[in-house]
Amino acid sequence: MVDKCDILVAGTGTFGERIIFDIAVTADKPVKVAIGGRNRARMEWLCLAANSRAAIFGRPATFSTLPIEWGSAETIAEAVAASEPGVVVQAASVQSPSVIHTTDSAWGQLVKNGGLSVTAVFQTLLSERAARAMRLAGNQGAFINCCYPDVVNGILAAKKVPITCGVGNVAILANMFEGDLGIRQAGSLKVLAHYQCLGPWRLRATERSGTLARVWIDEEEISDLYERFAHLKLTPEPVIDISGCTAVPIIYALLGHYDLLGHAPAPAGLPGGYPIAIKDRVMDLNLPAGLNRDDAIAWNRAFEEQSGIVVESDGQVVYCGTMRSEFAKLSPALAEGFHVDDLETVYGEMVELRSKLGG
Repeated sequence: MVDKCDILVAGTGTFGERIIFDIAVTADKPVKVAIGGRNRARMEWLCLAANSRAAIFGRPATFSTLPIEWGSAETIAEAVAASEPGVVVQAASVQSPSVIHTTDSAWGQLVKNGGLSVTAVFQTLLSERAARAMRLAGNQGAFINCCYPDVVNGILAAKKVPITCGVGNVAILANMFEGDLGIRQAGSLKVLAHYQCLGPWRLRATERSGTLARVWIDEEEISDLYERFAHLKLTPEPVIDISGCTAVPIIYALLGHYDLLGHAPAPAGLPGGYPIAIKDRVMDLNLPAGLNRDDAIAWNRAFEEQSGIVVESDGQVVYCGTMRSEFAKLSPALAEGFHVDDLETVYGEMVELRSKLGG
C-alpha cells in the first residue's frame, strides 16, 4: 500500500533533489514527503539521504518513494490518487537544464539565439500530464511547476489544468538582492522580473545591458540596480542552489504551516514573476503601491512579445520576434505556433527537430 503524503516531489533530478534535501533540514512541523519517479535506484538513494539528513538535524520530515509512470496523465493519476498529496511539486522534464549554457550543438545554438522559450514544449509535456493527472485523480491540492514556469504555466492555464505557481526565476533575484543587503524582513523588498531578466546577472558587470528587473525597497522603486549590485554575479549554470530552495517556503505556506510574503513566477499562469502573498493557503499578487495588476502583467508579457512565446486567449501559442525568425530558418511549419490542445503532437515534431540538430 502506498503511504499518504503531504508533499509529492515528482522528479528525481538535481532540482527535485535540492527541494527534497532542503525540506529535510528545514521542516518545523511534521511533513510526509513522497519522492516520485521511475528510476527506483535514484528514488531509494534520495529517500535514504533525505531521511538521514532529517535525522541529523532533528527535523520532523519523513520520506518515502512513489513509482510514477510518466507515459500518460492516466498513469500519473494512479500515483496521485494513491498518495493524496496536499502539494504536488513537478520537477521532471524531458529537456536537460544544461541547455542554457551548452552550445556545442545546433540545438544549443538555437536556444542561445532564440531564447529558452525554444524549449517550452519539452518543458511543458510532463507538467501538463502531471497537472491533468491531479484533475483526473480528483486532487484539490496545490500544483507547483518547476519547469520554466514563466512561460509553461501560461500554457497550462490555457489547457485549464490546475496551476498554482512556479518557483525560482524572479525569486532568485529577489533573494539575491535581499541576501546582499542583509534584508531579512519579508515583504520589504519586492521584485517584478521575467526569466529573461536573469541573463545579465550571468555576465560580468561591464557586460550587462538590457531591460532590468524592477525592484522596490520599502515601496520605493530603485533605479540604480546594475550599479548597486555590480559585485553580484550568477553562475552560468542553472542556479539550482537558490532556485530549488525558493520552493520550500512556498510549499510550507500552501500546506498551511504559515502565511508568506515572497516571490514566485507565473502565479495562476500569469507571464513572468511577481511579489506574492500566501494567506490561509491562498496565493495572490502582492504588488508595490502604485503598480496595478494589468500593468505588471503587461510588463512581463512584453519580454515574450519581443522574443518568445505568447499564449492567446483562444489557446493559440504564438512564437514572437527573434525566436520566431530563428525557428523559421529551420522549420517554417513549427514557427507558425500551435494550439495548446495539440501539445502532444507538436512535442513529437519538436523531438524530430531536436534530434536533427543534435540536441
